[in-house]
Amino acid sequence: MKLHASGPSRFNSVTAYGEGYVAVNGQRHESSVVVLRDQVIAWDAPSFDALTAESFAFLRKLDVDIVVLGTGERQRFPHPRLTAALSEAGVGLEVMDLKAACRTYNILVAEERKVAAALLLE
Repeated sequence: MKLHASGPSRFNSVTAYGEGYVAVNGQRHESSVVVLRDQVIAWDAPSFDALTAESFAFLRKLDVDIVVLGTGERQRFPHPRLTAALSEAGVGLEVMDLKAACRTYNILVAEERKVAAALLLE
């Protein structure tokens, strides 16, 4: 599905997504990524089942107020012991399927919120 912005943005936005990919500003990514307002980072978490406490400790270091976790085709919740680093740092975590995470990230970044989209492309 392609997403269309109402005008140019100075921040990264998810412009399309589909089975096994997500596009940020038109650039296609076929492995898990973290999308920030000013950069896209390859994320070493290839799937939901591969998430570790270190996966979330990495997200804690990104200087954001909220992480939107896209868990693939369906919404799945990671165990709280894995996400403890985020809660200890006061970083909010919203968990949703990949499509909803992409749309939510776009809304939050357009509002100039300090947000990261952690997108699992399993």
